[in-house]
Amino acid sequence: MFILYIKERKAWLIFFITLQIWLNFILTLDVAFGGISLLYINFINITAFVVFFMWRYYQETKYIKALENSLSNEKSLDFILESFPGGYSSFEKMLSTTIDDLILVAKEELNGLKVEHLEENDLTLSWIHEVKTPLTSMKLMIDSLDDRSAQKKLEVEWLRIHLLLDQQLHNTRLSTIEKDYIIEGVDIQKILHMEIKEFQAWCIQKNIGFDLGNLEVKVMSDQKWLAFIVRQILSNAIKYSYADSEIHIRTYIDDTDHVILMIRDSGIGISRAELPRIFEKAFTGKVGRQTTASTGMGLYLAKNVAEQLGIHISVSSTIGEGSTLSLQFPLKNEIVKILGR
Repeated sequence: MFILYIKERKAWLIFFITLQIWLNFILTLDVAFGGISLLYINFINITAFVVFFMWRYYQETKYIKALENSLSNEKSLDFILESFPGGYSSFEKMLSTTIDDLILVAKEELNGLKVEHLEENDLTLSWIHEVKTPLTSMKLMIDSLDDRSAQKKLEVEWLRIHLLLDQQLHNTRLSTIEKDYIIEGVDIQKILHMEIKEFQAWCIQKNIGFDLGNLEVKVMSDQKWLAFIVRQILSNAIKYSYADSEIHIRTYIDDTDHVILMIRDSGIGISRAELPRIFEKAFTGKVGRQTTASTGMGLYLAKNVAEQLGIHISVSSTIGEGSTLSLQFPLKNEIVKILGR
């Protein structure tokens, strides 16, 4: 900060140096001051200026440091207003008052935006639940069809609508996930069997099978949100798998005693250039642009939910050979940190 203060007060320094040069020039040329020691005069002037400069540095930066301390950590606007320095000089007090007024205006606007956001979320949730009613009726009508071929095709389209609604529902609830999860022992095998059953019609249409192994393991997580993560990964695996292929699912313990759930498909794969971006919101990539079924939201939502639950998602892929997504579940001591957030 001292270097910054020197740059800010360079006009003072230039003025003082110019004044000293002029003073030395006058004292040297004027014979009336012949007996005066230039060294003594310069020493007194420089010493006085340095003392004054340091005093002003302390006085002027004291307020700036107080401002930095009040904003040093992520805090609420109310806390910032309470800890905001009032200033020491008349100018600083006027500046503090102006900043307080600006913060209050920003707080009012932010509260207004929060209310609008909550209202939009409520409307979206209400709309989703309203749509689910006719969607359930459609499923019952599809199940009652005698034409098996038409039934299977309609089931796949119904499933796509159901998945899109499910994505939107969880996207709306994502901002309040910390209020909506219960950490408990979750049976991975049970979740996988339940989610695979939901995709049955789609898998039959593409003739995709599942190779399951070593799934009899429990992890500490939230059952509903974990099922959502698995659903998004399985949806992508089925969508981009070739027909007549298999999806391999395994669990194992890594070197750090974490449980790893691995889901590997034998599909299109992801290019190395696109791999770092697959968790970005609305990113569909080159393959996703070739189909209207891709929204670019599934893995984005899965990644965000996983971070809230302390689950680390990693991915590896080769074009033409498929992709592997791995979920690394937190240990019990790491779960404590999650609950303490």
